[in-house]
Amino acid sequence: MSRIVLIDGDSILQKAFYSVPMMTDTAGFHTNAVYGFLNLLFRITTEKNASEKPEYLSVVFEADNADSQKALQKMPAALCEQLPVLKELLSAMNIYIVEKAGCKVIDIIGTITARSDKKMTVVSGNRDFLQFASEHVKVSLLVTGEGKMEFVDYEAVPAHFCEALILSKALGIGEKTAANLLDTYESVENLYAHTDELPQKSIREKLEENKENIDRYRDFYTIHTDAAVDFSDEKARFDADSLFTIEADTRLRQLGLSGKFEQEGQENRTPAVNLDRDLKVIEIRTTEDASRAFETAIKAGNAAVRIVYAKAKDAGELGTFADGQMHLQIDASEEVFGCLLCGGSENEQNVYLIESKEAIPAAFLQEQLERLLLAEQMIVSVFDVKNDYKKMVSAERDRTLSAYALTKNVFDCKIAAYLVNPLKNDYDSTDIAAEYLHIQLEKWAEVFGKADLASAYRGRRKECLAYLAKEAYCLYKARPILEAALKQNHMEKLFRELEMPLTYVLFDMEREGILVKPEELKAYGEALNGRIGELEQAIHSAAGENFNINSPKQLGEILFEKMKLPGGKKTKTGYSTAAEVLEKLAADYPIVKDILEYRGLTKLKSTYAEGLAAFIGADNKIHTNFNQTITATGRLSSTEPNLQNIPMRMELGRRIRKVFIPQEGCIFMDADYSQIELRVLAHMSDDEQLIEAYRMDEDIHRITASKVFHTPFEEVTDLQRRNAKAVNFGIVYGISSFGLSQDLSITPKEAKEYIDAYFKTYPGIKKFLDQMVEDAKEKGYCETMFGRRRPVPELKSTNFNQRSFGERVAMNSPIQGTAADIIKYAMVHVYDVLKAKGLKSKLILQIHDELLIETRADEIEEVRSVLSHEMQNACKLAVNLEIDLHTGTDWYEAK
Repeated sequence: MSRIVLIDGDSILQKAFYSVPMMTDTAGFHTNAVYGFLNLLFRITTEKNASEKPEYLSVVFEADNADSQKALQKMPAALCEQLPVLKELLSAMNIYIVEKAGCKVIDIIGTITARSDKKMTVVSGNRDFLQFASEHVKVSLLVTGEGKMEFVDYEAVPAHFCEALILSKALGIGEKTAANLLDTYESVENLYAHTDELPQKSIREKLEENKENIDRYRDFYTIHTDAAVDFSDEKARFDADSLFTIEADTRLRQLGLSGKFEQEGQENRTPAVNLDRDLKVIEIRTTEDASRAFETAIKAGNAAVRIVYAKAKDAGELGTFADGQMHLQIDASEEVFGCLLCGGSENEQNVYLIESKEAIPAAFLQEQLERLLLAEQMIVSVFDVKNDYKKMVSAERDRTLSAYALTKNVFDCKIAAYLVNPLKNDYDSTDIAAEYLHIQLEKWAEVFGKADLASAYRGRRKECLAYLAKEAYCLYKARPILEAALKQNHMEKLFRELEMPLTYVLFDMEREGILVKPEELKAYGEALNGRIGELEQAIHSAAGENFNINSPKQLGEILFEKMKLPGGKKTKTGYSTAAEVLEKLAADYPIVKDILEYRGLTKLKSTYAEGLAAFIGADNKIHTNFNQTITATGRLSSTEPNLQNIPMRMELGRRIRKVFIPQEGCIFMDADYSQIELRVLAHMSDDEQLIEAYRMDEDIHRITASKVFHTPFEEVTDLQRRNAKAVNFGIVYGISSFGLSQDLSITPKEAKEYIDAYFKTYPGIKKFLDQMVEDAKEKGYCETMFGRRRPVPELKSTNFNQRSFGERVAMNSPIQGTAADIIKYAMVHVYDVLKAKGLKSKLILQIHDELLIETRADEIEEVRSVLSHEMQNACKLAVNLEIDLHTGTDWYEAK
């Protein structure tokens, strides 16, 4: 006979949570309850004998309502966060979920059992459900303890169970005591009739005091069988072979649980697509067919696009790979391009190849791509979209639409994967295919070697397009899974409202580039060479002989053997001459100070004086690449070249900024957030003293020195201010007393006294930082004000140094990450407002907390107003966001 299995989802999940040791995935999300629940589910569905295997199965939960919200608030956070994930997983496994607002689980199950003539098995961890046990309904009660989870089956209600349950709850006595009383007197009514006969005075008193509670508890524990529940046998039909869908298996892999459920035969349950066999690439040859393909995708509301473009053979140099990513710098001379379009039916595995040829003009293809991009109710899946906008957005739309409007339909799988796991700093489409779809694509280099995308398209067109077709299909299929992961981690808003609009802002900044003055770069190199020569001569003179300053072995022998300087530590390869070793000696030994300066200047020479020249294009501009998916905290980085790492401590380091100039008729306007991380700390910690210090609008470091060193504000010395500044910024990075002692050249004891005094002055900060560490230990991750998560697996390390690093990360990442989010919001706002006002001034660089705008001479005041307003109002904090704004005829002067 058919059997329906009804699982009490809430109680089984709770039992699993308290029975299975804490587990987290790589992102720090707790998984122990989900793992325990699924383990029990597979036990229920696979270990039963043939006659008891379920033909129908459903999991019942209490629906989201006021009462359930109160219950959720009482749950541990680590359990509460797993409930929606479990529901998503069960849905992905084609398991029927039943829940009804206002109905308890026991009443839903009671209604289903009362209405059905099928055999039932009710699975619960709650003893109250034993009331269901009968010839018609078997109850499997989950019993836990000593690390075990076992099912005990009941096919009949234990004697006096219901009355004993009511009596025990009403009187506040144990169920066993209540059952013994009912064994003697058989009913609650008869028990009350013979109260005087009871030997225990305490029981007699409880019966008298709680007589009115009996009816109340009887009503509470009565199962209602008239719940407004529509249970569908068809939806509940169970097929064990349909559990491991691609979506379910992907979610299990993301949670780190997939390998734990690989029972015999299950590896064959995951549907897999053989792309070489199943994927069809259909070449579109006419504009009419191309229009139909795009129209089909638009009607479906979902498509994936992979774009390839290249210069004509005589159009000059091709783009190159950067850090394994495909970055193309193609100028207006490019002539050929094509796209791979995947869209339409959910089950369709066709990809349409559309190339710009005589029958399909490039302008037509770009119009269709823009139409797709801007269609209503559309999602366009892409990979590293920043490289594709130039072929998807016309000049007219680029000039008139905001970054948000241009990206509202775009889903960049690369950025989504980065948000889900920011610790992985190298993302390509093959990783996404493997991790989220279990499709093994060959790495680009395995197929095309060192060839870039453009040259592969030109030289091995057929293979290149076949490869990109597979990528397009994988992006199409991965998008909903990544979308679910973002939702699970509460980062949909961050993705949609910040990271996606930012892609267009960065595209525009890269396209604009920054003008370089070649003669100034040459003069800079000459100045470096002059000073390097002077230092080399001084070092050799102090050493009494010529030697290779760049050789650590020779340098170590000179300093620690010939000159007998203290602190020499000999290793297998010679004396250590690392910066931290030499910096301790620099104040007392001029030769060491000169060596450190020499090293700094030779690095400047190779990195900037010589290195920048390789990146200057035909337009005399440098077009750096801004990377959104590199840092774990959410900060942007730049490569080819790195313009965010220009040294500021030495004058010759700062001078490199003279090389960068605005275009004719423009100046540079530079705005830098003032102490943004300290201001974020004040807001997030809600420390009254620090907030008040900022509201006084005085020198924050002098105020801190005054408070920490108990000195009147006007009497604070420069040394005290310097020390307070070091503590202010050091605290943000979780600095230790040893680290502070190294920075200030004081003893660790003195440094500890500074830190203790600081926390005594600002007690809210200490409480906040401690809480950040505790939260990260519990959750496995820390997060910014805007919900950006950064996993902290180091907190679980058995290595002390690793755990200490994890604690510093947990303290700093929420602050640094929030500051990074704020500057990103400011970038999007500044970009959109400049465009909305029709201004021709352009945002061209971002350097951590600093924005640089190439400003038209006739727009200076308006740009100043926009930049000030948008940066200062990027978000609302308990203290003001302040900026330092300067203008100049080159970047050096503007800074």
